[in-house]
Parts: sequence; C-alpha cells; structure tokens
Amino acid sequence: MESGLYLPTNNPNVINSKQEFDPIDKFLWPNMRFGVSYNGGKWFEPSKYLTDYFTDEAIKVIEKNKNRPFFLFLAHWAVHTPLQASKEDYDSLSHIPNHRKRVYLSMIRSLDRSVGRILKAVKEEGLEENTVIIFTSDNGAPNYIGLPDVNRPYRGWKLTFFQGGIRVPYLAKWPGHIKPGTKYDQPITNIDILPTLADAAGAKLPTDRLINGVNLLPFPKGRTSQKQRALFWSDGYYQTVQFKGWKLIRTEKPNKKWLFNLSSDPTEKNNLITEYSDKRIELENLLLNHNKQMIKPLWPSFIEFPVSIDKTLDQKQEEEDEYTYWVN
Repeated sequence: MESGLYLPTNNPNVINSKQEFDPIDKFLWPNMRFGVSYNGGKWFEPSKYLTDYFTDEAIKVIEKNKNRPFFLFLAHWAVHTPLQASKEDYDSLSHIPNHRKRVYLSMIRSLDRSVGRILKAVKEEGLEENTVIIFTSDNGAPNYIGLPDVNRPYRGWKLTFFQGGIRVPYLAKWPGHIKPGTKYDQPITNIDILPTLADAAGAKLPTDRLINGVNLLPFPKGRTSQKQRALFWSDGYYQTVQFKGWKLIRTEKPNKKWLFNLSSDPTEKNNLITEYSDKRIELENLLLNHNKQMIKPLWPSFIEFPVSIDKTLDQKQEEEDEYTYWVN
C-alpha cells in the first residue's frame, strides 16, 4: 500500500507544519496527494486521517484471518514527513508551545493509539496467546524536521550511521513464550525478523540461499546465548561495521573515519581512530570481507548531499561541524 499526505492540507481536521528551511519539504507539499493505492492499483482517498485508516485496515485483516495462520506487516507512514497531525491529537497536547514539536508529538500519539488498538483487537479475537507481535522502526528521526532533541542522547540522524540514525526501539510480545520485562542486550537487526518468525511458526527457512538474520527466540527463553556478530550498514561509499562493542564509520565524502567504543561511549563523543589502529584494522577487515560477498549495484546513485551529524537543518552550519554524505 502506497501513501502520501495524512489528510488534505485544507481539511478542517488537520494541522500542518511546513518547514520552509527544507527544500525537500517545500517540494512535498504541492506534489503529494491525500490518497492510497493497493498493489499499484488506482489511487483513492481514504476515509480518515491516514494513521487511523491504516489501523482500521489492519484490524480488518486480524478479524478476517482469525481462524487461520496469518502474517500482518503494518508499515505506518507516520511519523514521516510531511508533518500533519489530526486536530484531535493536536488539541490534546495544548501544553506544548512549539508548533512543530506539537504536530510531531501528535503524530506519535496517533501511532501509539494504533499500537493500542492492534493489541486490543488481537486480544478480543482470542489470539493473544498465539500471536507474536514485534514493534520496531527502520531508522531514527531526521535532522530536516528541525527538532534538535528528538534522538537524544544519541548523535546523528536518519541518513547517518551514528546511533541516532540506526538505534531504534525493538519490542516483542508473545505471552507464554517471552517473559514480560525480559531485556536482551545484544545488538540485533531487522533482518532477524524473518528467521525469528519462521521459528515461531514452525516453518523451515530456504536452503538455497544464505540467510543473514538470526533466530532470536531462544535467547529470551534462556536456552542459549548468542555469539557476538558483526552488523553492517552500507550506503555507497559510506559504510559502517559494529562488532563486540566497537564501531567503525568511514566515508569518502568527507574522507574521514570514526572509531567508537560503544561500551564506554554509547553517545559517540570520543573518536578513537588515531589511538586504536589495531581495532581499526580489525573492523576494516570485517568490512572488506563483507563487501566481497555483496553484488555490485544494478544502477548508479543519482543524488548525494551532506548531512550534519550534530545539527538540525535549520541551525547555522559552522566550518568545524562534522558531517557525512547521504548517497541515493
């Protein structure tokens, strides 16, 4: 399902927040529509605020499939730009003076409501004990919405590989299988969802290809401990590897490398690249081996632009500010 605006910009039930300092945001408002489409079909206007509409559709899936196994992937458009809140959510947060922040938090409120409604529907249909529910995200918040505190205490934003860009919530619920309050401290990634849910469903993974993800179910149950593994991120020449509490970030634009000990410096304030050359070499060799296993891109990147690591897009950029490039 594709989507665009959350409501028409002139709808009496919508509150808009336009970022005049962001050229992409200025492009989105006149060029996006309030509509959805199914599987590349014709676009149509949903009946209500987009987050609530998607939730309604998800609950229909639960109700119609309650008597057979099903997989539901609910990928909300929220809280993606353009920033639009429902008037109901916006009015409920009248204690927040900053308009942009109030709209953004109102969008999060609608997302919270969606999670609650999904959990309620699963329970009311008698599926709670036999349903695995995972809540996570694809990246941290971006700097182009102009909210400086949104990823704190971590550095960086969406489009960067600093913790603010790649460290996200990851919660799982399965009564009788995952004890409430269980915490798992090892780094994990969204590619672990496939083998985890396959194990929960009693399905076998394909054997004709390499599955990089790890089945996480045994670990909260205490049946075994996970061996520490390297995690990789790649965006053209901008690449990162994290292994055993250490993290290497490198980019050709600018030609720079960062090395962090996340165990002692989780907010990535101290670049140790010149002090631990042995660790840098170890992590670079992991990246080298990983890159050898990857196929070449089918087409070249067509856009790249700098992203400040520590400042929002509306803040004045100084010559000494650190930055990386987003390549797409």
